[in-house]
Amino acid sequence: MKIKPVILCGGAGTRLWPKSKKNLPKQFVDWGGWTLFEKTLGRVKSSIFDYPVITTNVSYLKQVKKFLKKHRFKKYKIILEPYKKNTAAAILSSTLLKEIPEKQPLIFFSSDNLLGNIKKFNNSINFYKKFLNNNNIFIFGIKPKTPSSEYGYFLTKKVSKYINKVSKFIEKPNKNKAKIIVRKKGYMNSGMFFARKDSIIKNFKLYQKKIYNNCLDAVLTSKKKDKVYSLNKKSFKKVKEISFDYAVLEKCKDIYGIKLDLPLIDLGNWKEIWKFFKATKSKPYIKQNTFYRPWGKYINLFYGKNFLLKELVIKPYSSISLQKHNHRAERWTIISGKPKITVNRKITFKKANETVFVPRNSIHRIENIFKDPVYIAEVQMGKILKETDIIRYKDQYNRI
Repeated sequence: MKIKPVILCGGAGTRLWPKSKKNLPKQFVDWGGWTLFEKTLGRVKSSIFDYPVITTNVSYLKQVKKFLKKHRFKKYKIILEPYKKNTAAAILSSTLLKEIPEKQPLIFFSSDNLLGNIKKFNNSINFYKKFLNNNNIFIFGIKPKTPSSEYGYFLTKKVSKYINKVSKFIEKPNKNKAKIIVRKKGYMNSGMFFARKDSIIKNFKLYQKKIYNNCLDAVLTSKKKDKVYSLNKKSFKKVKEISFDYAVLEKCKDIYGIKLDLPLIDLGNWKEIWKFFKATKSKPYIKQNTFYRPWGKYINLFYGKNFLLKELVIKPYSSISLQKHNHRAERWTIISGKPKITVNRKITFKKANETVFVPRNSIHRIENIFKDPVYIAEVQMGKILKETDIIRYKDQYNRI
């Protein structure tokens, strides 16, 4: 029996666009001729897979159908969620489709990351398929290259030659704890799951009976039209909003880890997107798109639809002017350094990984009062993204 891929495609991209409802969710953002959703579709074209099931929000139906048509998928099922309820509901509702046999192997993919060495990954899941039963769930771990506080981890105990049972989950530890976890051979939780249909249902009945009942009713009373299931609003509204990890994985006694030494890139926040584009752009591109200013420099890394990703470098004891923009908002993610940030009347000192949102028409400034340079990933958002859209109020370099 082939493996049925389920693509979870309902995220709203609130980590990228926290103050806007107009921007596309991250899985549909065009990153230069490709989207994360398209990369995920490409992943399931292998002969080991059956046709895909895509679970998404009702708002994204046109986008999903557009890309399915573009990549010539003739067989598929789409499940439309009337409300955002997180991954537990998405996984269960897709599993409950009556067309899916009881012992069907299911693999659940997030649609917001990039996975390298697809052939090696497919060989691995095809091998582990024979170990699936009506109790267990396999999760995929990525071997960490460096300790990071951006991801969750899990630890395992070896129970046979090929099987490693998960002994502990760790949710996004701080940097020091992450170092200890890596030393203990912990793996990063990839957010991909592998299980049979009967196991998913059995575990939900055991640990989340209310979610199971409400999802079952939402599926059984859904409206079907042209390969699309619209879940029943009344029933689905009752479903608890919770992740699959919290709802089932951390309660289930039969969770096993498949350890992969593969590159996995999560483009779910601007720091990771900054890292990706900084690493993939050529030296000539970086040189051509670097612009020097009295306070330091900026690099234009990527132009998207109504947004521009930049890197700012503020020299020691320097600052940008106190300024505002009429046509754009900005979001800053601190990469390194300790900048002094002014947004209107609020002044704060920020550390690495912290973020700042600067609404349109807000008076703002970045100051570096320390001896180390400040690095910031800046995203400009708006229909007009020009350097001329700057109104200066104070400037130590006499540019007012």
